[in-house]
Amino acid sequence: MSFTLKQIRYFVAAADTGSITEAGKRLHISQPSVSAAIAELEERFKVDLFVRHHAQGLSLTPAGTRLLRDARSLLDQAEELRQDAQGLGQALEGQLHVGCFQTFAPIVMPGLIRAFAAAHPAISITLHEHHVQGVFDSLRDGRTELALTYDLNIGPDLSFEPLVPMPLHAVLARRHKLAGQTAVSLEQLAEWPMVLLSLPQSREYFLSLFVARGLKPRISQETSSFETLRGLVASGSGFSVMHSRPASHQTLDGRQVAYVPIKDRVPPQAMGLARLARIRSTRRAETFAAVAKSEITRIGMG
Repeated sequence: MSFTLKQIRYFVAAADTGSITEAGKRLHISQPSVSAAIAELEERFKVDLFVRHHAQGLSLTPAGTRLLRDARSLLDQAEELRQDAQGLGQALEGQLHVGCFQTFAPIVMPGLIRAFAAAHPAISITLHEHHVQGVFDSLRDGRTELALTYDLNIGPDLSFEPLVPMPLHAVLARRHKLAGQTAVSLEQLAEWPMVLLSLPQSREYFLSLFVARGLKPRISQETSSFETLRGLVASGSGFSVMHSRPASHQTLDGRQVAYVPIKDRVPPQAMGLARLARIRSTRRAETFAAVAKSEITRIGMG
């Protein structure tokens, strides 16, 4: 069952663009060449990789989706081999796609990307921000090679390396009655309205902290934006609870929030590096991981 890297490259381009025509434009080749490469792959693998929609492009079949992840990895490995063969093994270069959980991406990634660029200017970082499930999905379908995220519902197909614990805090308006305390309990907080971060997995996780203690928070507002959440809290819409804690207490509209530790025995969420367990990392990814470990451990996040 032989195939060529060219055929794999054409397949990935068609999957990315959802169109034979657009894939041809991206690769600067003819449309029939792309069609022929995909047809030959389907014949060799004895499976349909795409559903053809008349005048509406392509969509991946389940088999095509499974192949796409491995195809991206194969092309990455082939590029590394090319660099080694040309004597560029020590001069790391190319593009690296990195995922990050969206609530702490603005806290962590600017400085991390700056530090990485200073050490490895020939590697270009493309950042993909997602909610937790989106981070996992981007790893599984090959859009990212590694990601910074929480150890929240990590599947067996992913490996996770914890870097720093991030304890739970209450987020309160600066003049809130509880803002001056050294620590607060979830029971105390449940007496007030709550602003809830409404992201897949995150929403259920934060609510479960209260439910496990027989508490039912009164939700006043829900938002998928970390900064909107802080703004709503600062303006008096209610409290919130978060593991991510920015250095600044000022919201985007100029108000102030306070962060107060939670008394309850809630295990910290670990921020760490996630990757596909069965895919060998490229040297670009390993180099980024080393810088991430150093930078994040240095600055801390708690």
